[in-house]
Amino acid sequence: MNPVLALIVANIIWGAASPIFKYALENIPPFTLAFIRFFFAGLILLPFIRNFSVKLSGVEWAELILGAVFGISLNITFFFWGLQRAESINAPIIASSGPVFLYFLSIIFFREKPRLKVFFGMMIALLGVTLIIFAPILFDGKVFAFGELQGNIFFVLATLSAVLHPLLQKKVIPKIGALKVSLISFFIGAVTFSPFSFKELQSWSPALLNIQGWTGIIFGVFLSSALAYYLFSYGIAKIKMQEVGIFTYIDPIVAVLIAAPLIHEYPTVHFFIGSLLVFGGIFLAEGRIHWHPIHRLGGKR
Repeated sequence: MNPVLALIVANIIWGAASPIFKYALENIPPFTLAFIRFFFAGLILLPFIRNFSVKLSGVEWAELILGAVFGISLNITFFFWGLQRAESINAPIIASSGPVFLYFLSIIFFREKPRLKVFFGMMIALLGVTLIIFAPILFDGKVFAFGELQGNIFFVLATLSAVLHPLLQKKVIPKIGALKVSLISFFIGAVTFSPFSFKELQSWSPALLNIQGWTGIIFGVFLSSALAYYLFSYGIAKIKMQEVGIFTYIDPIVAVLIAAPLIHEYPTVHFFIGSLLVFGGIFLAEGRIHWHPIHRLGGKR
């Protein structure tokens, strides 16, 4: 499978995730949904594992576990908390700030050659994201819109957690394979969510599940977890870290297309302003045509 295509499909799924999970969280508590999502996604992957032996050093195990904690446990916690407070279409736009951090961290940790145009493009994109974050105060006149601002800040924290995920696990994936990394990460995530889920079950019952909750569970288990995480792990093992972050710009387009009919969220003027800055940054970052990931779909791995 082409790694670029794998990352594109993963990000299309994750673009749809924010409105779908916001829709689901109106019926099911966040940690319960997170536990079900990753525990059963792990069970789905089990039959595809032919050899269960995992030969890793202590440092590599630490990288694998920390990658799961940041990429799943913390990322999903902040993501779900953000969805409960802010508009879902903000999530993928704010996540677009991830490549900025990923860009510098990949240079520091993997000594990848910096690209000046990419740097300036990322900074323009970050300006657009900043406008989205503070839109409730700057554009909507909601001086005391703490809930919405808090939700956007949770999206930022989710993004920062997600940035460390590929950095920590990149060296481990080639040794044991993307499938095993995904499986172990899912169960680590499920374990961390389980105590909070049990607490939620004291005031919520599975008997209350309706179409909203089931939609989140089915989408979360089969697509957003089992398929998307595997494709993402496969993709980041094959291409340079500087190029991974650029795929997150697919997410906002998909999110808007899903959010409008599903939960009646529509982009505002400031959303478009921020988005234009984000995509303007992308255009600048991709000034060298051969670097554009779309042009590599037909190429060799």
